[in-house]
Amino acid sequence: MSEDFYSVLGVSRDADDDEIKRAYRRMAAEYHPDVSDEPDAEETFKKAKKAKEVLLDDEKRRLYDQLGHERFQQAEKHGATDSGAGAGAGGMGGMGGMGGMGGMGGGSGDPFGGMNDLFEQFFGGGRSGSRSGPRQGADLKASLTIDLEDAYEGATKQLTVTRPERCSTCDGSGHPPEADARTCSACNGRGQRTTVRQTPLGRVQQTQTCPQCDGEGTQYSETCGDCRGEGRVREQATLQVEIPAGIDDGQTLRMDGEGAPGENGGPNGDLLIDVEVETHDAFERDGADLRHRVPISFPQAVFGDTVEVETLDGTVEMDVPAGTQSGETFRLKGKGMPRLRRRGHGDLYVQVQVVTPDSLNEEQHEALESFAEAGGEEIDVEQGFFERLKSSF
Repeated sequence: MSEDFYSVLGVSRDADDDEIKRAYRRMAAEYHPDVSDEPDAEETFKKAKKAKEVLLDDEKRRLYDQLGHERFQQAEKHGATDSGAGAGAGGMGGMGGMGGMGGMGGGSGDPFGGMNDLFEQFFGGGRSGSRSGPRQGADLKASLTIDLEDAYEGATKQLTVTRPERCSTCDGSGHPPEADARTCSACNGRGQRTTVRQTPLGRVQQTQTCPQCDGEGTQYSETCGDCRGEGRVREQATLQVEIPAGIDDGQTLRMDGEGAPGENGGPNGDLLIDVEVETHDAFERDGADLRHRVPISFPQAVFGDTVEVETLDGTVEMDVPAGTQSGETFRLKGKGMPRLRRRGHGDLYVQVQVVTPDSLNEEQHEALESFAEAGGEEIDVEQGFFERLKSSF
């Protein structure tokens, strides 16, 4: 990891805990290995997880901001970044070099002898308990395409997703019920391993979850054949998704508890569903408003008329006043889309288009010639009246 932790999560350096948590959840939903097909998803997820762990720990974050990314990583390699290290670093900042540090040794011949006590004070004891606490499962992402009518009326849709599920064979334990249990030899059943390292700052004691038993303190003679000891398997699930009336293209629905299973008894994550609303042949959408085009004839535009207009809620009548020009727009109030989670509807804007007929019978032709002559128009027989009429629009 060479990126700055803040840039990994896409947050500012003064971001609060809630912003950091939201940024991490967004990245987990996109890059968690259980849900993403991106080739670098696992590595990206690991970076985001590491950034979140450091920035949500007050002492680690203080130390990170003080040392910078590269120096923090070096300190971390020597085990000097556990919770409380920030306080230790802050105290050391004013010691003025190794001579000051030696003065804390209480007469010890080892110039770093007192530092061991100092580091143990800040992070020596490590975590208590053998297992980490309950953790919520990761959020998962899916997509769903609906048509404009579904978005107008609301609908119930089926969605099939492939997601990790708690293994039913072993009930998520990772081993068969009949497997023999024995105390972990690596940690003697404590679930933790303590190491002491010699660093440039002194001897540092660090306590970590035992990797051999994953903090359980117990090992089993067999692993579950279905989940291979993971406690989870990938399964298809068909869900009923409630589409609210008025939903717009690109909005996201959240289904609580339908994400990945939690760990150590923690709750499931959520399922985030990105909704795509298909374009419509007759209507254009602009938020809660709709736009629609209606053809009318030349006589209707000249003399006015009442025309039928299609809406998403059926056909309504609209008055076209005399002298209407082609391209003129009329508003039908409340005939647009429902306002999502609000009362009322948007409006329907109807643009009329005067349609010129391609051919006329003899009576129509004579009548329109008389119309043109009455207005002082000179008729070009070669071009024809309607060709000239079209060009005028």
